[in-house]
Amino acid sequence: MIYNEEFETLPREVLEALQFKRLKQVLERVYHTVGFYKRAFDNAAVSLDDIKTLDDMRRLPFTKKEDLRENYPFGLFAAPMSNIVRLHASSGTTGKPTVVGYTQKDIDTWSRLMARSFVAAGLTKNDIVHNAYGYGLFTGGLGVHYGAERLGASVIPMSGGSTKKQILILQDFGPTAICCTPSYALYLAEQGEEMGVDMKSLKLRVGILGAEPWSDTMKDEIEERLNIRALNIYGLSEIMGPGVAMECKEGRNGLHVFEDHFIVESIDPATGEVVPDGEEGELVFTTLTKEAFPLIRYRTKDMSRLMREPCSCGRSLTRMDRISGRSDDMLIIRGVNVFPSQIESVLLGIEGLEPHYELIVDREDALDTLEIRVEVSENIFSDEVRALQNIEKRISKDIKDYLGVTTKVKLVQPKSLERFEGKAQRVIDKRTL
Repeated sequence: MIYNEEFETLPREVLEALQFKRLKQVLERVYHTVGFYKRAFDNAAVSLDDIKTLDDMRRLPFTKKEDLRENYPFGLFAAPMSNIVRLHASSGTTGKPTVVGYTQKDIDTWSRLMARSFVAAGLTKNDIVHNAYGYGLFTGGLGVHYGAERLGASVIPMSGGSTKKQILILQDFGPTAICCTPSYALYLAEQGEEMGVDMKSLKLRVGILGAEPWSDTMKDEIEERLNIRALNIYGLSEIMGPGVAMECKEGRNGLHVFEDHFIVESIDPATGEVVPDGEEGELVFTTLTKEAFPLIRYRTKDMSRLMREPCSCGRSLTRMDRISGRSDDMLIIRGVNVFPSQIESVLLGIEGLEPHYELIVDREDALDTLEIRVEVSENIFSDEVRALQNIEKRISKDIKDYLGVTTKVKLVQPKSLERFEGKAQRVIDKRTL
């Protein structure tokens, strides 16, 4: 079953003609309404008349996360605030969020693409969707919610946390699909088993999981312990939210990119040159139908590879492999984007701490954990235990308040952490993906 067969099964030449038509329209609009893009195109000496084919878009400059930060909060909007009906935000590299606006048409488009994603996963209006993604500025919760409603399915707006209550709802309400991060799905399985619940006997049959990297091994374990088909969904707040690409129920065949709304490229992160299909590179997206917040050649920092061969499901859309990693130092902790520089800015604002720290990322009980080890000054280290504990609590609270991530904090004695002659290696990632 395909939600929108007209567009999801277009022959390649017809799809590319549609993409080019929409690309020309969005380029014309951003050039005349967004000062950043006019300056960027002019500085690159690229005229809109120079873009005569899809291949010509390689001449266009990239948009980077730093550009979004420098134009915070609304500098890249291509629609007036009177037309903006929704604002979402994701974390930025210096603590300032990346702000994304949506017109009503954008919300409608997003809802339809999420409905597409659900149908690709095998869902219908007869399904009950347990939504354990977080609601709020994070795009996951509301993106899933509106898409499930557009499909006509029943939605349980559970959001995150309250694990025992989640398990109770899973038992009593009988949802047939669950949407959350892969690590939280596994955590639910483990906690349910500890509570004596037969998690395999639930009515769940599909998990639509994303917002963090996960492996085939983890996929196998989730499927075995919850007796479901676990499918990967991809998106990012800047581009739209979840629903940019979706794995179909054929499984393990890549995620279908909804190319009638997005042009996807894969580039060498060092040179910026487009790499051949099948070769790993950094994903770059151009939005074709976004009204409020269109982005041109946005560098995601997500590493993957593109596959153009037809899928047995009948969709003709390009597929992307699961995300293999990042081309920068961003960490994804339980679906939340965290940069070491963000943590550093919090630490440097607390008196008595030295600018030497390391971040230990691990996975306990299927959930990601983040431990911060930071050196304290000589005079602080000699203080009583209670004073040191208060500093640890202060750090944990500030990190939670500013970044939305729960951390363990360990103060260590001066000069005890490793020093580096070159770039400091701040992160030790012990997770096995």
